Amino acid sequence: MNNADITSSAPAEERELSEILQIRRDKLKKLQDENRDPFEVTKFERTAFTAEVSNDFETFENAEVSLAGRVMAKREMGKAIFVDIADDKGRIQLYIKQSEVGDQSFNDINKGDIGDIIGISGTVFKTRMGEISVRCNSIKLLSKSLRPLPEKFHGLTNLELKYRQRYVDLIMTPETRKTFEIRSAFISHIRSFLDARGYMEVETPVLNIISGGATARPFITHHNTLGLDMYLRIATELHLKRLIVGGIERVYEIGRIFRNEGMSTRHNPEFTTVELYEAYTDYHGMMDLFEDLLTSAAMKLLGTYKLTWQDMKIDLTPGWPRVTMADVVKEHTGVDFMSFDSTEEAIAAAASIGVKMPEGKKPSWGDLLFECFDKRVEQELIQPIFIIDHPVEVSPLAKRKASDPRLTERYELFMGKSEMGNAFSELNDPIDQKERFMRQAELRTAGDEEAGMMDDDFINALEYGMPPTGGLGIGVDRCVMMLTNSSSIRDVLLFPTMKPEM
Repeated sequence: MNNADITSSAPAEERELSEILQIRRDKLKKLQDENRDPFEVTKFERTAFTAEVSNDFETFENAEVSLAGRVMAKREMGKAIFVDIADDKGRIQLYIKQSEVGDQSFNDINKGDIGDIIGISGTVFKTRMGEISVRCNSIKLLSKSLRPLPEKFHGLTNLELKYRQRYVDLIMTPETRKTFEIRSAFISHIRSFLDARGYMEVETPVLNIISGGATARPFITHHNTLGLDMYLRIATELHLKRLIVGGIERVYEIGRIFRNEGMSTRHNPEFTTVELYEAYTDYHGMMDLFEDLLTSAAMKLLGTYKLTWQDMKIDLTPGWPRVTMADVVKEHTGVDFMSFDSTEEAIAAAASIGVKMPEGKKPSWGDLLFECFDKRVEQELIQPIFIIDHPVEVSPLAKRKASDPRLTERYELFMGKSEMGNAFSELNDPIDQKERFMRQAELRTAGDEEAGMMDDDFINALEYGMPPTGGLGIGVDRCVMMLTNSSSIRDVLLFPTMKPEM
């Protein structure tokens, strides 16, 4: 079968695209044959952005400006053409008249394509319809677009394609650009918020010999020179607490975390967190800090405490409730775990509301309390609420409550049916910590791939003495989802993890 046969047998849509690609390449070849290759252009001196001109017409009226951007629309009017270009800041209309730019430039723009990138110089004015525009006196093709953009009225509507070709999505969808502007502004707000409180930003290793700091399945890689299997970090916690031991009393890190777990609208294998630790405070101090951080971010970025997330009306007005896990389970299910004297009673009560532990896992009172919360309560939590005092079995790095050693001084913040952050009064007793690590190691040996490992160096650090410390981990992606009313974590990741196209 020859090439002609292949082309003729291809679907009509593919043949049409193939023809368009060839036409655009032919246009490029013609320019190159005329020694006018746009890809040889190295720079263009622009004097303004489109939004500056549009937003301050009184200053720019009749002024000469040089703009650069992507051609987004063209409208021919005889010997004049109206062209819309978009740059990093916005969009503006160009008025291009053949007698003012010359035959060659006029023909170039007339025969050019949507998606081409051009640089222009001209004078700012308003059309008879009152639209701010630039009357061009010179045009230069800076880059040739060899692929057509999606149809302008529908943009990139295929979600899978939006995530795979984020560059096209950003070109066509202003709302996508706004989402990532809010993401960037939120991360900047985190930094300024913590810096103003005397926190020091640091960087800790991504590659680790031991997987620790959380309960999660790690990614495994291999270091050729050292001949060692290593783990991509599942948390930054243990290194940051080593720095508390070392005397850096307020410390934080914003960085990527990697967990080899399932993918969903709320989970991506790599995601961004901020973890912070402060000496001489506890989980109550971390509640105050987290509430202040999110409420100030909402007011700064959105101008309001009230927002909508996936059709849920959420009110971030300060003064969020703080409720124990046992109390919230009792409220929603009627099961009072604090009244049980034995694990058998807890098993029976959990079963009565349809909650059982995963196969092969020996349940404890604390495991069952957490499982009942996870399966029967979490999806009911829409307004901001701190769920406090988690069982020790699911909190291997948190300090026990002095009043009830079955529980720990830990909280998770929930809103919109999602966990937004996790905080402890940090465990600083090296003997207790070692015992909990040993329990995690036993679970791992028994087949629990998410259980933690023994970290002897961290125990060694604690033996030098760590002051009472409050710690907090925040899921940056989930917070951005809330602030941008996004339904999927992929909407707030520029390049989410995707299965390869077949």
